[in-house]
Amino acid sequence: MKEEKKKKETAEAGPQIQEEELREAAEAGEADQTGEAGDNASLENNEEAAADPAELCKELEAKLAESEKQAADLKDRLLRTMAEFDNFRKRTAKEKEQERQSGQMDVIETILPLLDNFERAMTAMHDEDKDSAMAKGLTMIHEQFVEALKGIGLEEIEALGQPFDPNLHNAVQHVEDENTDENTVCEVYQKGYTMKGKVVRYSMVKVAN
Repeated sequence: MKEEKKKKETAEAGPQIQEEELREAAEAGEADQTGEAGDNASLENNEEAAADPAELCKELEAKLAESEKQAADLKDRLLRTMAEFDNFRKRTAKEKEQERQSGQMDVIETILPLLDNFERAMTAMHDEDKDSAMAKGLTMIHEQFVEALKGIGLEEIEALGQPFDPNLHNAVQHVEDENTDENTVCEVYQKGYTMKGKVVRYSMVKVAN
């Protein structure tokens, strides 16, 4: 009885199973057709793109132009940065040189009165003492002193017998002197000096009218 019932159930389910199998097979076929259609569409799109070189060239030219613009912008920024750095380097070097010269001039302005007194002492020396060993030693020291100052750019301003120049000379007295040309320095009270073309101290002079 049980076997007959089982056979009966199997016979009744058979058509239903067959129907489901047929439906699954049909769906699988449709999926295959859809995949093939997608592949065919992609292939057609690639063929269309390959078949339109003008459009491809335009796209490549646009990308090239954009790349060239970016390269030009970067080059311009680099050149600007280099120029700014070069200006900064020059400005820094100039400021450093100005500070160095300012420091030198401060020292020289302190030294010049000592040099003046040294020369006054040598001038006031008695004639009989000028040939002594001490006088010769002082003369050598004075020469070394002057050479050392010249080594850092200090130069004495020529004044005696020169035409009066207000840019170099400070006239503290004017006199009538028939033996001297007009507007000429006839006496120097205090020597003047320049350093690399810049006046450190004006010559204090007497000028003939």
